[in-house]
Amino acid sequence: MSGAMYAIFLTGTAGSGKSLLTSILAPWYAGKGSAVITVNLDPGVVSLPYTPDVDIRDYIDINELMERYQLGPNGALILSADMIATKLPEIQEQIDSINPDYAIIDTPGQLELFAYRESGAYIVKNISADAKMVIFLFDASLVSTPSNLVSVALLAASIRLRLGVSQVAVLSKKDLVGDAWKKIMRWSSNRAYLEDELSKEADSETYLLSKRIVADLAKTGLTFELIPVSAVTSEGMVELSGSISRILRGGEEVED
Repeated sequence: MSGAMYAIFLTGTAGSGKSLLTSILAPWYAGKGSAVITVNLDPGVVSLPYTPDVDIRDYIDINELMERYQLGPNGALILSADMIATKLPEIQEQIDSINPDYAIIDTPGQLELFAYRESGAYIVKNISADAKMVIFLFDASLVSTPSNLVSVALLAASIRLRLGVSQVAVLSKKDLVGDAWKKIMRWSSNRAYLEDELSKEADSETYLLSKRIVADLAKTGLTFELIPVSAVTSEGMVELSGSISRILRGGEEVED
């Protein structure tokens, strides 16, 4: 390794598998000989499928916020999301003390609490790394209809605009939808086929809106040809790591 440090942020809708993918992405890179750490930025998470090396819960306690400010769970989550940015110096110090090649950063389960409040964009912009990127997870069980796929693609485009860094689109949970993931992959890679399927599914007004969204995404280059990944079987990890390398390392692969 060259001594560079790369930051990979995992985003996606609630329940899309961000934490589970974090739990296999970190050992994947470790197995390739890289120094890698996991960073949990979700102060409200109860349990994780990995042990984070840096954990926002060490600095922000949801229960303490609820008690101190007489807040319900939702109010405490919103307040804690706003507080994350104030803890960036401590987070950065911990990361720097470990000096990893890769920091895999697991963002809050509620996407809007990270991406659309000021703290999320602030952290992505100001965290110190030689290169940064986002992995956006398309939950296979959620994008199982053409209109849902278009809706989530629009959300992913919004996140790309909001966070301002390069993005890779992943189809998560492919192992949970049988062969349906193959149709989703065809929708994501074949615009004509997607528009035809939309015409069969939606009423005319919804179809016209969806078709316009697809066309506008294509014009801006924000099309989403998904990488199908299973965090259970590790299928798709070779393709995903290749896409990550192209963004972060100019195509240079990690040495085995």
